[in-house]
Amino acid sequence: MRYNYIAIEGNIGAGKTSLATRIANQFNGKLILEQFEENPFLAKFYDDQEKYAFPLELSFLADRYQQLKTELARQDLFTDFTISDYFLNKSLIFARKTLKDDEYQLFRTLFNIMNANLPRPDLLVHLYVKTNRLQQNIRHRGRDYEQRIPDDYLEKIQESYFNYLKQQPELRILLLDVNTIDFVAYNDHLKMVLDTIDRDYPRGMTSVRLSPK
Repeated sequence: MRYNYIAIEGNIGAGKTSLATRIANQFNGKLILEQFEENPFLAKFYDDQEKYAFPLELSFLADRYQQLKTELARQDLFTDFTISDYFLNKSLIFARKTLKDDEYQLFRTLFNIMNANLPRPDLLVHLYVKTNRLQQNIRHRGRDYEQRIPDDYLEKIQESYFNYLKQQPELRILLLDVNTIDFVAYNDHLKMVLDTIDRDYPRGMTSVRLSPK
């Protein structure tokens, strides 16, 4: 793999963890996985978003920052690169859609302080998956608290991702449309994704739509 640090991003149910794990295994990478299931506010948030949005986003930001700071600073002589299934900036993306304006301004201030201390990925891969397929994936993995996520929430998050990515010319971003492939079930689809990621991309956003041959 030509990049030293890759982050996989995308909406809820897009397949971030599955892809990051497969890339790490294929190319001998150090894998960093988000520990979101341990968050005590997550299930409460899906029941009452207005009440629990702020503590949820703050706790996610703190947990993500601490994990990335620790893992990215830790040397691993037995792996060739690092790959994570999230990017700290996802905290800002979700917060923009879930918090009130005054809460978001405070959150953004804290985010900027933390983010300044972390290295940026050499390549940010965003998996684009349509809402109906996201819901299929969510149902398939069977997490109880996710079964109540409405379509409009997923659509707002995707819109927020797109708006953010378009405004990041200094990052090297690969937007992968994976709606017509299944890299979990089919090895040839996975190879297609891996070959696409392991290319030299310019800074800014490059969009690629993958389809079965």
